[in-house]
Amino acid sequence: MKQISDFDIKDISLADHGLKRIDWAWKEMRVLQELETRFVNAKPLKGIHISGCLHITTETANLARVLKAAGA
Repeated sequence: MKQISDFDIKDISLADHGLKRIDWAWKEMRVLQELETRFVNAKPLKGIHISGCLHITTETANLARVLKAAGA
């Protein structure tokens, strides 16, 4: 399995800004917040592998957060 260090990162100095944008979007995504709260202990997706595209927006980054909390 690849690690983050295995990928070419064009400009790592932008990472902090990206994380701030993801956190900002998270505050506006109340449905995903509720789903994460519900799924974090139940893990209804445990054992399921999910893949996504390489281009991840702030919104899809938060969806990935919830899917991970759900066990995927």
